[in-house]
Amino acid sequence: MAENFDAIIVGGGHNGLIAACYLAKAGKKVAVLEKNSEFGGATTSVNAFSGISAKLSRYSYLVALLPDQIIADLQINFKTLSRKVSSYTPVADTGILINRTFDDESRTSIDMFAGNTNEADGWQKFYRRMAIFAERVAPTMLKPLPTESEIRELVGDDLWDEFVVEPLSKTLDKYFANDVIKGIVLTDGLIGTFASATERAANICFLYHLIGNGIGEWKVPVGGMGSLVTELLSLARSLEVSLLAETYVSKIMDAGDCVIVESSSKSFKARVVIAGCSPHTLAKLTGDTPPKSLDGSQLKMNMVLTKLPRLKSGIDPRVAFSGTFHIDESYQQLEDAFIEAKAGEIPGVIPAEMYCHTLTDPSILSEDLQKAGAQTLTVFVLHTPAALFDDNHDARKSLVAKRVLAGLNRYLIDPIESCLALDAAGKPCIEIKTPQELEREIGLPRGNIFHGDLEFPWKTNDDPRKWGTETKSPRIFIGGAGAVRGGGVSGISGQNAAMAALERLSEIK
Repeated sequence: MAENFDAIIVGGGHNGLIAACYLAKAGKKVAVLEKNSEFGGATTSVNAFSGISAKLSRYSYLVALLPDQIIADLQINFKTLSRKVSSYTPVADTGILINRTFDDESRTSIDMFAGNTNEADGWQKFYRRMAIFAERVAPTMLKPLPTESEIRELVGDDLWDEFVVEPLSKTLDKYFANDVIKGIVLTDGLIGTFASATERAANICFLYHLIGNGIGEWKVPVGGMGSLVTELLSLARSLEVSLLAETYVSKIMDAGDCVIVESSSKSFKARVVIAGCSPHTLAKLTGDTPPKSLDGSQLKMNMVLTKLPRLKSGIDPRVAFSGTFHIDESYQQLEDAFIEAKAGEIPGVIPAEMYCHTLTDPSILSEDLQKAGAQTLTVFVLHTPAALFDDNHDARKSLVAKRVLAGLNRYLIDPIESCLALDAAGKPCIEIKTPQELEREIGLPRGNIFHGDLEFPWKTNDDPRKWGTETKSPRIFIGGAGAVRGGGVSGISGQNAAMAALERLSEIK
């Protein structure tokens, strides 16, 4: 006999758990089916190196897009910390320091590097404009999907043209002349997506990175991203959600009056289903033709260090690495790397960026590691699409890693290899994940963190969807990164899918 539920969530990542909690708080009988032994998906925190007590957010980044409203609605004890430093960009034997709150130190750093005051003036003008856009659009993210016309009216024609219609490349040229300064701004349009600054995808990615909570601040989660999962699981258990790990779903079928979910252990029936997996995975489960999987374009590296390396610029490494540390990310370097990668070649100079979680939140380290001065580094490598690793995977992975580390070492007195801690077997504490490995380990199609082509957080005027989570079945919803407004570690699509499911449950028996 199939077990019956009001709602079944397929996939126990943070979006699936958020959807489950919203539904259970509304009094619905809910189950979450997770194929792995642990819940959390991309937001898990693990001890990645044997004998090293450092709980790394192995796959995910910092938090900007998780709305405060979700934390308040669910009353979870999830804390984040602000960083004083926004970014540091080394160039030869100098560098550019920009604080989160643009201050005299930030202005002086830009002025000295550029040799004029124009770039800092442009920086302030640009981000004032972007802040207005973000403040107006952010409140729409947890409401029914607005139309293009509604957003355009909300932000005004000038901002709409500047950040939506015009290519990001053209808008950057309007405010900046310096190649490095333009690159610092551009990186927010490229993390997780494979695009040129001239392409629409860069505009979309940029807006998501800057919209978060209306301020776009990327905060450090206390305890790592796994702390969010821990809180959600605790809430789900208190709400009597059935949390079923090691339950591999093999088929989902809309039977008209219910949805039948077949798994490795048993059959289930539900009035509605929310797919916390990718649209690609959902299509396979429902017997539909999967959408084309667009290549993810980032390689992820995690390290544990015995100490932070000294920099040739002379800046205190505790300052340089506490924000986002840019490696070879000038505008032209980013564009050149894209062109080479698009042609199927591993870029000669590979842009990357990193940050040190433990400078803001040392709690992910054991007391012994904290006392010893250990630190972590999280690295995201840009313009490394999955296609680059389809042939000779291991050799190409090794080559990319070698070039990225060489790029970093150009700015260091101490080679990063000399700073790596050793695990219980005496091996350096560095791990590298290609898009193919991200697909195999956490189900990202082709390693794409957005599960597909990222869309603007609104719809065309004739789009009938209400929440952006709908599928062709009236009882099945997408609640993961593949939904509209699903990109990033946000929980937004989980909340939106839950709202859509609750509306449907009120309409059907």
